[in-house]
Amino acid sequence: MTRRIAFALPLGLIGVLAYITAAVALADHVLALHWSIQAIYFLVAGLAWAMPIRWLILWAGHAR
Repeated sequence: MTRRIAFALPLGLIGVLAYITAAVALADHVLALHWSIQAIYFLVAGLAWAMPIRWLILWAGHAR
């Protein structure tokens, strides 16, 4: 295992767990709002993690 992969794996796991924790905590507050605001929140929250993880995977993959 290369150094980048060894660094990216725990960083990605910790980052995703922190993101999920924050998104769920914030969702409790959003549930009291209008359904359209809920829809926008859940759409953004469901997709926002993809770009940082994509960057991390691409960075780790260029280990050679």
